[in-house]
Amino acid sequence: MNIALLGFGTVGRAFYELALGRGDLRVTTVLSRRARPELRCTVTDRFEDILRDRSIDTVVEVMGGLEPAYGYLCEAMRAGKHIVTANKQLMCAHYDELLTLAQECGVSLRCTAAAGGGIPWLTSLSRAARLDELTAVGGILNGTTNYMLSAMTASGTDYTTCLREAQALGYAEADPTADVEGYDARRKLVLSANLAFGVSVREEEIPCFGISSVDAADFAAWREMGRVCKLFVRAERHDGRISAFVCPTLFPTASPVAQTNGTGNLVTLRGARFGELSFSGAGAGGYPTGSSVLSDCVDIAEGCPSFYVTRHEPKPIDNSAAVSRFYLRTGDGGTCTGPITVAEAFARIERARGEQVFLARLEEE
Repeated sequence: MNIALLGFGTVGRAFYELALGRGDLRVTTVLSRRARPELRCTVTDRFEDILRDRSIDTVVEVMGGLEPAYGYLCEAMRAGKHIVTANKQLMCAHYDELLTLAQECGVSLRCTAAAGGGIPWLTSLSRAARLDELTAVGGILNGTTNYMLSAMTASGTDYTTCLREAQALGYAEADPTADVEGYDARRKLVLSANLAFGVSVREEEIPCFGISSVDAADFAAWREMGRVCKLFVRAERHDGRISAFVCPTLFPTASPVAQTNGTGNLVTLRGARFGELSFSGAGAGGYPTGSSVLSDCVDIAEGCPSFYVTRHEPKPIDNSAAVSRFYLRTGDGGTCTGPITVAEAFARIERARGEQVFLARLEEE
């Protein structure tokens, strides 16, 4: 397998190093806007060079963003080249188009690194879906917020200070909005739900509540309840309907989820017959994520199907059947609701817009 690598940041460099010395695949070309004399391959700033090179059979995209990545991948597939991408934003925005084009062009499309970092989450989901009817997926899928919530729980550090520490350590971006508001986790949930249920859901239909409004009073209340807060994603199948949401969730202190600290991820799938299976590990970082990219390349070299699943039926999100209890804090203090639907919980947040509010779901013991 001859690979063209688009992007040479943290993940691109790690993947390149992991691929060195392998006999089954090699990076022959890197697309880069600057010269890289340290590399043992061709370096170009012209994507056209990659398209015209018939010896390149696979394109690995780790650039990020929607454009020019989307255009590059479409052109590469039309040229008969397989695709591996770590770009969750791109996969969510153009899921149906990319799957359809891969099938039409007879090439493989893989994106394992787009959800779960070094955890083989998407490949495990697709295999499980072939064995049983999956009824639910959920977990911690954002290392930045998990680090912050873990630190605030352990030390009592306030949100602003903890965010600055996360940025200094490289866990949070200069603009942390995608992480702390839950948008990054939501994109990973889109891919998880799509593969688990054989559907195509729209990112903007999934309600999302992040951690940016959390304060010390919340942590004090949760300690009294014997609970630990994690930013959690969840999607369920209810008689053909799909519920999905992103929301801080309160777990009993002794639960495995509550004990997942730092930047670690933990995700779980539930089958109708075989029950629950959980996967944990490094959810981000150059080498963990680069290893998932490498795994995708190996799968393609061994003749994997066009995509993880063959179906991608459009499905609206319906949170009227998902029921839970919630912790709701407004200007009057925090209270725990009785069982209500997820749709009603988010509606209450909308009605309280303008107030200082925080919402967290209670995981039942």
